[in-house]
Amino acid sequence: MPTPKVKFPESAAKGEIIEIKTLIDHDMESGQRKDMNGALLPRRIINRFTCALNGRTVFSADLHPGMSANPGLSFFITAAEGGSLDFTWFDDDGSRYTLSRPLTVK
Repeated sequence: MPTPKVKFPESAAKGEIIEIKTLIDHDMESGQRKDMNGALLPRRIINRFTCALNGRTVFSADLHPGMSANPGLSFFITAAEGGSLDFTWFDDDGSRYTLSRPLTVK
């Protein structure tokens, strides 16, 4: 099972811009490689990522087969309010990998 990781400051001043870094362990099989018998390996990638603060999406990205294995994303948000940052990675096979972390805004 893929293991998601996130890194960002645990607290920020109101209005401060903070960087969020994410990483998930995932092979990101493009569907273009062949196995030892010459059969195509099925495509299986993380195809979408979202980050929500208190249920409101603050960042999202669509990912494609050209993305490397173990995709990492870095983005910035404005710390307007504290609460729960919820991260979701969507897999081609229908799986969802989630991680939630608190953000304190002073």
